[in-house]
Formats: sequence, structure tokens, C-alpha cells
Amino acid sequence: MTRLTALQRILTLGAMTAFAPMSIDMYLPGFTALQHDLRTTPEAVQRTLVVFFIGLALGQAFWGPVSDRYGRKRPLLMGIVLYVVGSLGCALATSIDALMAWRLLQALGGCAGIVIARSMVRDLYEPVDAARVFSRLTLVLGAAPILAPLAGAALVQTWSWRAIFLVLVAFGVACLLAALALPESLAPGARSSARQHPVRNALRTYGDLLRDRRFIGFALSGALGQSAMFAYIAGAPFALMQVYGLSPAQFGWVFGANALGLIAASQLNHALLARVASDALLRRALRSLTVWAVSMVVLIALGAGGLWGVVVPLFLALSSLGFSFPNATALALAHQSGRVGSAAALIGSIQFTLAAVSGTAVGLFSAHSALPMAGVFCAFAVLALLANQRLTPR
Repeated sequence: MTRLTALQRILTLGAMTAFAPMSIDMYLPGFTALQHDLRTTPEAVQRTLVVFFIGLALGQAFWGPVSDRYGRKRPLLMGIVLYVVGSLGCALATSIDALMAWRLLQALGGCAGIVIARSMVRDLYEPVDAARVFSRLTLVLGAAPILAPLAGAALVQTWSWRAIFLVLVAFGVACLLAALALPESLAPGARSSARQHPVRNALRTYGDLLRDRRFIGFALSGALGQSAMFAYIAGAPFALMQVYGLSPAQFGWVFGANALGLIAASQLNHALLARVASDALLRRALRSLTVWAVSMVVLIALGAGGLWGVVVPLFLALSSLGFSFPNATALALAHQSGRVGSAAALIGSIQFTLAAVSGTAVGLFSAHSALPMAGVFCAFAVLALLANQRLTPR
């Protein structure tokens, strides 16, 4: 395989994992416009995000075992087609309830790309190399949170929030065409052979994974950290635009700067893996995440620093996730031969179930303060650190 072919493969897999951030981050600047157009409430708009998280959690639990049994490519193509249909439905929705239903379908399809891309990395690379590849995927993945909110803000100001979902339709079609060129990474002899009782076998596999202390420790470390980020995603549009008065364009720049910090950290992680163990980097990243999350809560509670008291510690905390995500994922998948798809699916399901809890928790409180977002963010950061300290091997 040439360097160019390897790069094309990583870019394609990165695009597949970007279904979630593209579908989330691009429409965040449109929250206020969407609320007014559909004549609904901020809480109802936030629920469209929570529904998306639920779809991602449920869908990955399905696509993982399916990809272990039938290979990676066919389920991937089916999922992308569902994503395109769901995105088109979102663009045409005339009520908040219809939008929620189409968002659910969009998530159920898009999550095939997320879980199968992770599975393909584990199929093709050894554990240490996989951590490096996940860092590279984070580079591609991180471009979405930089570009998506800026593009979303421009689309909202020029046309309407519906144009955002039409762009996602085009993104889905482009990914479908790119996926057609991907090779099948799971050889027929390496696939699950269970033909009867597929649900029972899938549940048994998930039960075995949940009892695997090494797997669940690293999976929770990563998922809880990611859920802190989703508290920020759910709460930031209203906190920064309504509480601190940022315009959609200004919000897009702040959101993009935070994503840039996460990208830079992920690439530094790639370089450090040559001389620092993956589990050591993960522990340090989670400590940093917790320190800056606590600092943000204290500054907001004291009313110190205004907008800067939010965005500076938030930037440093989110940058820490650039180290935690690739290492936690690679460590969780390292010893899962024969059930990589199911393991990757369970990681994603745990992550987005917790993300739904995180987003719901933020939505339970008033959107007139940044403290709910910061408090939920901090709670998940602390839980991620505790999971790593108590559950993962030393």
C-alpha cells in the first residue's frame, strides 16, 4: 500500500467518523433561528440534540455485531444511505416533532460510519499503530468542529437553518462515493460464524465485554470524557450567544478555536506515543481535563473573568480530550480480536448514552447561565478520572 493510498484511506475513515460532529456542530449556530422558525422553546431545540445522541447509542449497538458477522463494507454503505435520507427529512421538517424523528433516523444511519471506521482501524493496524491512526483520525475529525459551525453560521445568515441539512445531504452522498472505494477489511474467515440466535449471541458478546475490566475501564474513561464535551456542545449555543451575547458568527469562531486546540493536542499525542506509553498519556490527560473543568466552575460561580473566565479554561479542558480519546479507544480495543466490531459499537453506545444523559442534564436547567453547562461538564470530567483510577490496570 503506497503512502498516498494509506492517506486516502485515513481521510475516508476520518470522514466516516465525522458524521456525528458534522451533524451536531453545523446546526448549533442555527439553534435560535430554528427555535423561532418552528415556534418552539430552547429546551425543545436541545432535545433534538439529545434524540440524536440516543440514535447514535442505539444504532451502534446494532451495526457492531452486524459488521462482525457480514463484514464492514455492506453495513457501512447501508448506514450512509439511511443518513442521507434522514438528513433530507430534517431539511423538510415543518415541526419540532418531525425534526426529532428525522434526526433519530439520521443518527441511526450515521453511526454506522462511526463504529465501522473504528473497527476497520483495528482490523488493519496493531494496537500501538492504531493509537497513532486514531490520532490522525482525530485530525480529520477535528476539522469538522472548526469548519462546521462557521459554515452553519454562514448558511443561517445567508439562507436558513434548512440549508444546513441540505449540505449534510451532500456530505453524506460524498461519503457514500468514497466508501465505495474502500476495501473490505474483515476477511470471511475472521467473521463471526453465529447464524442462529443473532440477538442472543450479540447480547452474550456485550455481556462478556461488560465483564472485561480492562475493556470497560478504558471505555468508560474515554466515554465519560467525551460526555463532558457533549455537555459543552448542548449548553454552549445558548450560554455563549444568549448569556454572553455572541453572534452566530462569533460563536462559530469560539467553537472552531476550541476544536483547533483539540486537534493540536491529538497530533502532539501522536508524536508523544513514540516515547510515552498510551495509558500514561491517558492518565495525564484526564487529570488536566478535571483541573480545568473545576477551574471553569469556580470562575463562573464567582463571576470572575466574564466571557474569558469561561472560554479560556474551556479551551484548555477540551484540548485535554485530544489526548484522552485516541488513547482510551485504542487501549479498549487492544485485546478484542474476534469481536472488534461489537467492542467498538459498545464504546460508541456507552459514549452516546452518556452524552444523552449529559445533554439532558444541561437542558434541565435555565439557559440564562453558563453554570449548568460548566457544572455538568465538570461532573463528567471527574467521573472520567475516577473511572481511570479505579478500573483500569496499572
